[in-house]
Amino acid sequence: MTAGGRVAGKRAIVVGAGQTPGETLGNGRATALLLAREGAEVLCVDRVPARAEGTAAEIVAHGGVATAMALDITAPDAGERLVEHAGSLWGGIDIVVNNVGIGLSGDGPAHIVSDEVLERTLEVNFTGTWRIVRAVLGPMRREGAGSIVNISSLASLAGATQLAYEVSKAAVNRLTVSVANTNAKHGVRCNAVLPGFIDTPMAVEGIAAATGRSTEDVRAGRDARVPLRGRMGTAWDTAHAVLYLASDDAGFVTGVLLAVDGGMGVRIG
Repeated sequence: MTAGGRVAGKRAIVVGAGQTPGETLGNGRATALLLAREGAEVLCVDRVPARAEGTAAEIVAHGGVATAMALDITAPDAGERLVEHAGSLWGGIDIVVNNVGIGLSGDGPAHIVSDEVLERTLEVNFTGTWRIVRAVLGPMRREGAGSIVNISSLASLAGATQLAYEVSKAAVNRLTVSVANTNAKHGVRCNAVLPGFIDTPMAVEGIAAATGRSTEDVRAGRDARVPLRGRMGTAWDTAHAVLYLASDDAGFVTGVLLAVDGGMGVRIG
């Protein structure tokens, strides 16, 4: 790990730092690893305790500083519990990354989506993220500094086959901009990363399992749709965007929705 890195000495929370089982790396684990490599102390948060612990253990094995916390962000007191835990560890918070997102079977166009699918997707992807943001704003505003990075999706701007997911991530975009507007005077920045097609277990292997296709077929189909070099990005592409926005390199950047999509977004319209 890098003692003098771009976030050296920072206290960073990564919500959704666990790793979905699979052959590639997920956005949350890559982000936690990169922040630690660049000098941050990382609190790895995940709904599944073993996944949070696995990421923290990997950081420590590489010489970094990390601890794990199990947390279900759909719990009404999730944000307060997180802030209390971080306060006992560090006394304050510098960086919060909300890497939260589910896509449910049954999602689809507006005439197909059920109440249950829409409500559950919003509960996790938007409401859960908002609860964490609401809670961490208190200590950040008191310190007069802080960086919040939300993981949204290119689907928040384009798409027609996953209404619940698209709407939930569009809500995250609006949350990001609203928080940026209302907290700039307090020195707190809020930005979002909008990944396009990224080769993660949740995306590739999740789609393969849901559709009965092979991972090779899913991967090839997704690669073919990406303008830049004809292949998907990796979790490291997402993580490097997060690192920039979280770091002091982006100290004059707030309210930005940063697409990390290999040029897919320019095809909109």
